[in-house]
Amino acid sequence: MEGLLDKPLNPNKLLKEQFVSNLTGSSLLEIAALSTIVPAVVVLRKWSSRDNIRRDSVKKNDDALAGHKDGVYYFSALVIDFLTVVLPILLIFTILAEWTYICAISLVAVISIYILFKRSQSHLKAQQHLPSLRADISSYRVSVVLVTCVSILAVDFKIFPRRYAKAETYGSGIMDLGVGSFVVANALVSRQARNITSMRWKAALKSISPLVFLGFARLISTSGVDYQVHVGEYGVHWNFFFTLAAVSILTSIIRIHPKYCGIVGMLVLAGYQVWLNFGLNEYLTSDERSADIIGQNKEGVYSIFGYWGMYLIGVSLGYFLFHDLSSKGKIRSSQVVKVWVLATSFWILAIILDSYVERVSRRMVGY
Repeated sequence: MEGLLDKPLNPNKLLKEQFVSNLTGSSLLEIAALSTIVPAVVVLRKWSSRDNIRRDSVKKNDDALAGHKDGVYYFSALVIDFLTVVLPILLIFTILAEWTYICAISLVAVISIYILFKRSQSHLKAQQHLPSLRADISSYRVSVVLVTCVSILAVDFKIFPRRYAKAETYGSGIMDLGVGSFVVANALVSRQARNITSMRWKAALKSISPLVFLGFARLISTSGVDYQVHVGEYGVHWNFFFTLAAVSILTSIIRIHPKYCGIVGMLVLAGYQVWLNFGLNEYLTSDERSADIIGQNKEGVYSIFGYWGMYLIGVSLGYFLFHDLSSKGKIRSSQVVKVWVLATSFWILAIILDSYVERVSRRMVGY
């Protein structure tokens, strides 16, 4: 009986921690290729579907028959989505990992040929054939959740390349994009991006209460089953739910008009990076931990500034691209060009900062 009590709940905890430790991530070029494949697959799936035609044909029938056909249609759409979106992403992240560049180039080529073909076959403007940018944002958010779920479930298996997992200190794997992508995705559709700044404290606390609850639930559950948790990721007690709650609290306390969120966000990130270069990075990457709550969770606490800066930039992007009332009449093609220019600029800036300022670090949320 005494031997059973002394037996750890998770005897393979150390081995599992070593399996996801001391990783350096992948190259920015491969991350860019993977980041291209996921939306490309989603775009091809959208173009291959005939949702509007099928729905119109269903509505012409009587209600009982329409209800039956609706069920069949949505089930078949779910199966097609799995085969054309989920399965390809799963394969790219596992057994086809060595074909990443070829797959990315092939998908971009197919999309380019399709666009040229459609334009040559139609005299209508290109923007009339494209869905709204808000629909694109929904697709982006779904893609973030899908990639996150696939990565979390696959990371414990050897078939998932180690370079895709979370980097230990410096470097970036595809899993390192998840937290930042969630922050930006939330910012694009946030109340701040829609310029709804009047929010009572009770409503603000109510909105973050699920995040706080999930944060404590994760802390209690992982501690209760002795689940492997890398302390260097967020700290002893901290997790990403607490980070999201902290960013939401900061945004509620310091109210900034969405027009100026981008500038403030860049200033926050620049100031945080200067702080890192003046010694904070050495403290965050060291094994030094004081007994207080901040010292125990230094990675999670200090990274709030980086996530908050990203959130403010995301709010600014959401406001100017999707929610600004003065831009309702703007041509969609001009908005698409803005998205392409911003995406390219951010990638170039990331490469420059990674090469000449400081390596990418998810642990510190800085460059």
